[in-house]
Amino acid sequence: MLVGSVISIVLLALIILAVILVLYFVPVGLWIQSIFSLGFGRISIVNLIGMRLRKIPPRLIVDGIINLHKAGLEQIKTGMLETHYLAGGKVRNVVISLIAADKAKIPLSFENAAAIDLAGRDIKGAVETSVYPRVIDAPASGTLAAVAKDGIEVKARARVTVRTNIPGLVGGATDETVIARVGEGIVSAIGSAETYKNVLENPDNISRAVLKKGLDAGTAYEILSIDIADVDIGKNVGAHLQTDQAQADLQVAKARAETRRAMAIAQEQENIASIAQMRAKVVEAEREVPIAMAQAFREGNLGIMDYYTMKNIQADTGMRDSISGLEKKEKSEGSKE
Repeated sequence: MLVGSVISIVLLALIILAVILVLYFVPVGLWIQSIFSLGFGRISIVNLIGMRLRKIPPRLIVDGIINLHKAGLEQIKTGMLETHYLAGGKVRNVVISLIAADKAKIPLSFENAAAIDLAGRDIKGAVETSVYPRVIDAPASGTLAAVAKDGIEVKARARVTVRTNIPGLVGGATDETVIARVGEGIVSAIGSAETYKNVLENPDNISRAVLKKGLDAGTAYEILSIDIADVDIGKNVGAHLQTDQAQADLQVAKARAETRRAMAIAQEQENIASIAQMRAKVVEAEREVPIAMAQAFREGNLGIMDYYTMKNIQADTGMRDSISGLEKKEKSEGSKE
C-alpha cells in the first residue's frame, strides 16, 4: 500500500510537470486569442511553439501582428517581426511607427522602419515628429553674433521648425548639423546687410536668405520655417577695429621716429668725433708753426718786422672776432625780449 501511494504521488507530480511544460511551450491562450483576432491559419500553434524554442516572446509578436492587421497592414507577417527581434530591434516601436505612419499617410515600409530602428534611431519619435513638427532653437542657448557691413554687431536667435525626413534618417545628419547650418546662414545674412538698420527693420530677410540655401540637404529633417525670435544690437566692432588700428599705427610711427632720432644722435656723435679729429689736426699743424718760424728766422727768410706784422694781424683778427661775437649775443638777447 505504501509503495502504491508513493508511485501515485510521483505519477501525479510528473503529470503536473508535463502540463506546466506543455502550457509553457504551447501558449494555448495566445493561440486562442490569435484565432479570435485574426481567424484560423494566421498564427498556428506550431509557430508559437517555434517562437518559444527560438527564445522569442510570443506575446510580443502576437500582439504586434494583431495590431498591424487590425490597422490594415496585413502584408506584414510574423516571420518579419521575429527576424527583426532576433536582429536586436525594438518590435513594439516599429509596430507603433508603421501604424502611425499609415494613418498619417506617410510612406513608410517595414524594411525602412526596421533599418532605421536597427541603425539606432528612434523610429517612433521620427514618425511623431513627421506628424507633429518639432521646434529647434538656433543656437541652442544664447544668441549668434555677426557684424553688418557698417561695422555694427547684431545678435540674433532663431527658432527652426522641422519635421522628420524619414528617407534621410539612415545616414542623415542630426540636430547639431541643422543648428550649425542655420547659424552659419544667419551670420552670412547679417554680414551681407549694408547696415544694421536693415536687419532691425526686416528681420524676415534673414529667414528668407537662410531658407534659400537648402540647409536641410543631407540631414534627417526637412526645414519648414525659420523664425527670428530675437534681434539685438551689440558693440560697434568697426569703431573698435579702427581704434585698435590707429593705436597700432601710432606705435609704429613712434618706433620709426625713435629710430630716426637714434640715427640722428649717432650721426651727431660721428660729426662731433670728426670735428674733434679735425681740431686735433689743426692743433698739430699749429704746433709746426713756431718750428717753421724759427727755421725761417735762422735761414733769414723772416725778419723781426715781419713777425710783428703777423702778430698785429692776429690780434686785429681776434678783436674783430670778439666784437662780432658780442654783436651776435646782443641781437639774440634783443630778439628774446
